[in-house]
Amino acid sequence: MWIRVAASLGFLAVALGAFGAHLLRSRVTDAQLGVWQTGVLYHALHAVALLAVSLYGDATGRAIKWPALAFTVGVVLFSGSLYAMVLTGVRKLGIITPFGGLAFLTGWVLVAVQLGRGR
Repeated sequence: MWIRVAASLGFLAVALGAFGAHLLRSRVTDAQLGVWQTGVLYHALHAVALLAVSLYGDATGRAIKWPALAFTVGVVLFSGSLYAMVLTGVRKLGIITPFGGLAFLTGWVLVAVQLGRGR
């Protein structure tokens, strides 16, 4: 299941990156485009991280639910809030972004603690 989630997130990261580069560029400020690009960068990075964790889990039989869930929630909250801010112009949505960052950090801690220890 998590490989499919990772693939879906990766697909969306590429699609949203292209959307920003081709359709938003002429419609938003440079600062807003930078916010969009930050969302895409963290989105893509964590899609790849989720894929790696998923493949590791499949290869070793180790449980990956919690780090995988944390990365997914991070993409939704962090990148999703940045996308929403750019598309709507509602800067108050930025209050959500740090919660996504905390989810990313939690995911990395869980990778280190849960998957980093010996079998």
